[in-house]
Amino acid sequence: MGILELEWIGVLITGLGTLFLFGEILVNARGIFGLLGVGFMTIYFTIYMEPNSLLLIIAIYIIGLLLIVIDGKVVNDGTLATLGAASMLLAVGLAADSLVAGLYAVIGVIIGGAASFLFLKAFKQRDMWSKLTLRDQLTKELGYISMNTEYEQLIGQKGVTLNDLRPVGTVRIDSQDYSAVSNGQWVEKDTEIEVVAVDGTKILVEKVSD
Repeated sequence: MGILELEWIGVLITGLGTLFLFGEILVNARGIFGLLGVGFMTIYFTIYMEPNSLLLIIAIYIIGLLLIVIDGKVVNDGTLATLGAASMLLAVGLAADSLVAGLYAVIGVIIGGAASFLFLKAFKQRDMWSKLTLRDQLTKELGYISMNTEYEQLIGQKGVTLNDLRPVGTVRIDSQDYSAVSNGQWVEKDTEIEVVAVDGTKILVEKVSD
């Protein structure tokens, strides 16, 4: 029995294939990782698949990979990436000639996908999923202003509503008018309020107890 005929070899081949394919998506590897990934996955599919099913399974796998890329480039909400990952797992599982070999292949994809994030420590990251995650904390120490300083000074000050807060409306504080929001409460016009919190430019107010 050749080494490529062993059931557990799938975890190695799909793991390396996914590692390099995902690595190409995550970092700028000048296409080298992509070629390695395609090579390993081609070996995997040609080992198990019959010619009449090969194109269909490869198509499912490629569609899954494309969905991940589209999510990272365009959508940025993780939905297409999840569907893409499921398609890739389905493809490698169906390609195997036995349940055990299929499980090995699926495990390889999961391990390879997780391990690909290690490339971020050594290579330049691609500008993907930037809308979904913020890598830096926006703190004052790093030069960011996390909230409008004028609004920050309003905390604890009292004012009056100029219209009904439902829960959004307008309040007047120290002769200045601001857009404000109540804490899920309906506050009537001409009611005394107090600023309890500020989040960026959103002013949260509460009705002053009688």
